[in-house]
Amino acid sequence: MPFPITQWTQIAPNYQQGTILLGNGASMAVSPSFGYGSLLEHAQRTGLLADDVNRLFRFFGTSDFELILRLVWQASNVNKSLEIPDQRTHQAYLNVRECLIQAVRNVHPEYDLVSGRLPSMYQFLKGFDTVISLNYDLLVYWTMTYGLNVEDGHQFKDCFLGNGAFDDAWQRFRNRYREQTNTLVFYPHGNLALCRNAVEQELKIHSAGAGLLEAILQAWRSEQVVPLFVSEGTMQQKVSSIQNSYYLSTVYREVLTSQRFALTLFGWGIGEHDRHLLKRMRGTGVQRVAVSVFRGNQVDCNYAYQVIQDDLGPVHVDFFDSESPGCWIHAVPQPGLGQFGRY
Repeated sequence: MPFPITQWTQIAPNYQQGTILLGNGASMAVSPSFGYGSLLEHAQRTGLLADDVNRLFRFFGTSDFELILRLVWQASNVNKSLEIPDQRTHQAYLNVRECLIQAVRNVHPEYDLVSGRLPSMYQFLKGFDTVISLNYDLLVYWTMTYGLNVEDGHQFKDCFLGNGAFDDAWQRFRNRYREQTNTLVFYPHGNLALCRNAVEQELKIHSAGAGLLEAILQAWRSEQVVPLFVSEGTMQQKVSSIQNSYYLSTVYREVLTSQRFALTLFGWGIGEHDRHLLKRMRGTGVQRVAVSVFRGNQVDCNYAYQVIQDDLGPVHVDFFDSESPGCWIHAVPQPGLGQFGRY
């Protein structure tokens, strides 16, 4: 018996003010360039990796760029502080950094190429009280900054302060200040806009709109910070990386385990390496889960239904068409604007 797949607008009222979790499929819907597999695979395929860099990935048994970059950066800083001549370590850091920068440049679209999608993404995400993005890209950040110029009484908050520091009393951001409604945004696997400095302070890089991606890459080149995101790896490697970050571990311990009634999964394949995130939500009060489905794939429906029952317990599951009006990049039809509106 196939699972029914509805239009988003039919079930949306049941999931308003709930939590949405965004996976890589959400990014790929905006730009196919995000369908690259992994940054390491892209770098290897395009010949970006020097021999020393390849040896580092093999030695530490990881495919996580952020981890390797941080390790060689710390080693280079230790040698520099102790005045130990070691040009090779510093050069390895430069090689990894430039490789990462080039890989990000190659796969991440510029702001102008996605800006037309932001109004629809903004309208979709503002319907939730919590956004959990597993993607390290800047799409959600750009959506938030787009919203700063929308006078509708809604505000997105990522719990980072004006000085770039994360406020771990994140629950207080639920309170309304001047806004009528708000949405809190979290990145369990980090984000390109997040970084660490030499004393392990974790910060957010500020820059609105089109200049953000370049500001991030310039911050990496300054040698003052390294990025904070978990790009690849097994479940054990990802959990270890999360536990080594104050921000990521706070999201993992507190945000994922906070109470919620409704959960929407959009563009997330619920891969084995990420199921630990779903399991963290067991016992949080989830009663119903909406799952996006691409082109009516019943195999995906069967897999998602079983995993959700195993990891969350007996909950109601709705499946909806990921390309239906009203969700993510598809505007609700309006008279005179065509099937999917102006976007």
